[in-house]
Amino acid sequence: MSKIKHLKTISEFHRTRGLSQPKHPLISVVNYADIKLLPKYINASWMFDFYSIALKRNLNGKINYGQKEYDFEEGVLFFISPGQVFSIDPKVITSNEKSGWIMLVHPDFLWNTTLAKEIKQYEYFGYAVNEALFLSKKEENTVAGIIKNIQQEYHSNIDKFSQQIIVSQLLSLLNYAERFYQRNLLQETLITIKY
Repeated sequence: MSKIKHLKTISEFHRTRGLSQPKHPLISVVNYADIKLLPKYINASWMFDFYSIALKRNLNGKINYGQKEYDFEEGVLFFISPGQVFSIDPKVITSNEKSGWIMLVHPDFLWNTTLAKEIKQYEYFGYAVNEALFLSKKEENTVAGIIKNIQQEYHSNIDKFSQQIIVSQLLSLLNYAERFYQRNLLQETLITIKY
């Protein structure tokens, strides 16, 4: 495995991806089409001190996470917890049609909320989950609507309600993801039983 590049802040993520500084230091949503991985980071493994939730399409490559390799040619919802190590197949960088988004949430943003403790119960943030989540178009639209609401909120004038509104939206996203994961598991079980 290559040397691990440890990113402690969302601002560091933005710098390593050729992006301008985030609008908020503890939360950011980035369009994949805007991401440029700088050449010096092409063969790096990564570890973040923040959560990453991403919908990735057309990346023409694979991401190695835990003991599993994930293919991102179709729309896939993917979750990474702080402290987990992953690497990106260098072919990903050459894709001209990559699309989707990545939301980065620092644990400090969740401080003093119920989600700060509850987020650990969502199994899909762990290495143990060995399947990425493939979404139907309808499910993808649901998730995209929530992400749009989060972006609008943190791009607005931040006030005393902003954090709770964003955390509520994030909780909705996680609950929908849980529903979609359970549906995927049920479908896989039915297919296994059928054959």
